[in-house]
Amino acid sequence: MRELSLHILDIAQNSIKAEAECLRIAIIEDLINDKLTIKIKDDGVGMDADTLEKVVDPFYTTRTTRKVGLGIPLFKISAEQCDGYFDIKSQLGTGTEITAVFKHSHIDRVPLGNMPETIVTIINGCDQMDLIYTHTVNHETFSLNTKDIKKLLDGVPISNLDVITWLREYITEGLAEITSTRKEG
Repeated sequence: MRELSLHILDIAQNSIKAEAECLRIAIIEDLINDKLTIKIKDDGVGMDADTLEKVVDPFYTTRTTRKVGLGIPLFKISAEQCDGYFDIKSQLGTGTEITAVFKHSHIDRVPLGNMPETIVTIINGCDQMDLIYTHTVNHETFSLNTKDIKKLLDGVPISNLDVITWLREYITEGLAEITSTRKEG
């Protein structure tokens, strides 16, 4: 995939299909140690040990619409090719946790991509699920928790077009604020 945000979106779609009530996405850009970490955790139905072992195989999928499942295997390969690693843990009834670590400056690391658009797409795709998104650049953090936002909306759906537009702007401004303070050391 051309952007890491597309991997995040793909994993989020898996979480939605796994009936997750809460999805946590954490992006950690540690420029001092030259690391980019992406953590995605849900409380969905999870996977049994056999499925967990097969899920990194591109020729395995639980979908009936196609015969390959490239999302997780490509995410794994991307991390490993950038002097990083990939880990996936899952348990039936508990959920799934994915960690992908990249060398931030690696020449083959694809860009992170459009995170504001990715996050609002996830929110709009499943407004029943709570999303906790944190993005850290060195020691500056931006956070968004849809559970808190839904309380403030007082019955207005979070998927309302005006709310989605506001969320996109809010995330864009928050990320600009933490990235404007980037320091290499």
